[in-house]
Amino acid sequence: MNVTRGFTGRPRVPNAALPPGQYDAGDDWPVLSAEVTPELTPAEWSFRIDGLVEEERSWSWEQAHELPASTYEGDIHCVTSWSKFGVRFGGVSLDAFLNVVRPHVSATHAVAYSHTGYTTNLPLADLTGGRAWIAWEFDGEPLAPEHGGPARLLVPHLYFWKSAKWIAGLRILDHDEPGFWEQNGYHARGNPWEEQRYSGD
Repeated sequence: MNVTRGFTGRPRVPNAALPPGQYDAGDDWPVLSAEVTPELTPAEWSFRIDGLVEEERSWSWEQAHELPASTYEGDIHCVTSWSKFGVRFGGVSLDAFLNVVRPHVSATHAVAYSHTGYTTNLPLADLTGGRAWIAWEFDGEPLAPEHGGPARLLVPHLYFWKSAKWIAGLRILDHDEPGFWEQNGYHARGNPWEEQRYSGD
């Protein structure tokens, strides 16, 4: 397994927009992954939501693009201490997908899983209300494979390991179920403003 742990020695310039312990990556977008980048084409990509929902559903690339387009413009923050300001992602709000499947009233959490097998857990409240996207564009261009293309989950208010690359689906649950990094010592939620990097933070 090839895991990049980030960077050290970067200057920390006071900036009220930076969560504690972060630095401004500027024009850089570090490539950090626990897995080898897959060769996954849009034609091979699919997205599924199952578990505690009224109607389990899968979308092909074309079907996902038929949903209303949505854009996120703002900042992203990685647990390895970099932050990137003023990014622009295009895709579809996760609310559009969830409105189709209709999670049960008992649903509280989701496990996001990738086409590579990677998983991460999230409270359902962090995925609804215009807070999460399935993103396939960055700055108006197709999302690069090393950054999760053809499509990734985008949950920008949490540390970026929660924004699963090469997203394949969500399993909706009535309990929390740790994913890959959460089983290996990372925080269950990952709020950058509270420095929830590791279990116990």
